[in-house]
Amino acid sequence: MTDTNQLVPQPLRCETARFVPELLSTSLFAGAASRHLKANEALFVAGDPGDGCYQLERGLFKVVVTSPQGEERILAMLGPGAIVGEFAMLDGGPRSASVFAVRDCELSFISREEFEERTRRHPEIYQYLINVLITRLRRTDEEMAAISFMTVQARLARALLELGKHVGQDDGAGRIVIQHKISQSDLAAMAGVARENVSRAMSDWKRNNVVTRSSGLFCLNDIATLERNAGPQGTARTGRSAVERREKYAISTPAPSALRAIASR
Repeated sequence: MTDTNQLVPQPLRCETARFVPELLSTSLFAGAASRHLKANEALFVAGDPGDGCYQLERGLFKVVVTSPQGEERILAMLGPGAIVGEFAMLDGGPRSASVFAVRDCELSFISREEFEERTRRHPEIYQYLINVLITRLRRTDEEMAAISFMTVQARLARALLELGKHVGQDDGAGRIVIQHKISQSDLAAMAGVARENVSRAMSDWKRNNVVTRSSGLFCLNDIATLERNAGPQGTARTGRSAVERREKYAISTPAPSALRAIASR
């Protein structure tokens, strides 16, 4: 587990090909069937049978868990090269999280039967998959620790910077326009906060011209301020100030079981 005494909140990460060895991709997905997914379509939802696994070739995914009350939490963004659904290949269980296309996606797909046949021929695949899963679980530990100590504004800043990194475009004047319409509800789900707290923080940033919104697109006008918010100074301190911040912003912390779902899709 992360040492919370030395905690420095890390930015939300978009998993990409650099975490997947080329040999794994070649051995497992060579000659795989192609699949296409339109933006907002579900690749699969929690509870679906694990009938195969995928590699994202182009596009962007979000991994979502839903509470019994219907509240959603966006656990991760997955970029090109990410493998999705491999855990069900290992334990035979159903999907424990839902995966949706943020943008149009191209995928490679192999069935459970193909997975079993390829891993018989290339047993080293299991070691690579274990490494992928361990990486995700370590990140889950970091996220759980960071979320427990961060203010709402810090968590929102992290979410916006992450979106800007993967779906943002520099307008030439030092501002980043997020080229994807995202609702405040989606932003709340990504940051793990209540929607009304997003409105409160956004109003403050709008007054100070840190973040603005036009035609449904967020514009990050002051990257330096967002980075300061997302850094160590955005971490709630112990004592009265932390209590005051938690009273002002009803911070919502995901349950460990929900965060663990990222490793079991």
